[in-house]
Amino acid sequence: HRSRLYGFFVDSPLADAQRSVEFWAAALGGRRVLDDKPDDPYVALEGATSVAFEVQAVDDVPRYHVDIETDDVGAETARLLALGATEVARHDGWVVLRAPGGHLCCVVPVQSDPDVFAAGARPW
Repeated sequence: HRSRLYGFFVDSPLADAQRSVEFWAAALGGRRVLDDKPDDPYVALEGATSVAFEVQAVDDVPRYHVDIETDDVGAETARLLALGATEVARHDGWVVLRAPGGHLCCVVPVQSDPDVFAAGARPW
């Protein structure tokens, strides 16, 4: 299977999410891209970085997390568990892990353009 870093996510408490979007958009020169779903907690900042950079409204503490996209969620999850991660949760086709040191990472199906994924993914 193959995988690559898909994106960097700023998890911001609900009350601070809008201010966080404004800050990161201005800080990185990104353009806000709003989803058409009113309950979507993500706001993409297009053009901010070469990987996805999004602010996610969460009902939790502020933090950062990364998404690792893969063409085989099960195999990539197993690989990261063998490296010392622990499973936190499973959602609709993706898995939340906690890396050694406590940081969260999500293993997600391919999110980027297939050509971008193919060019940057590492085979395991």
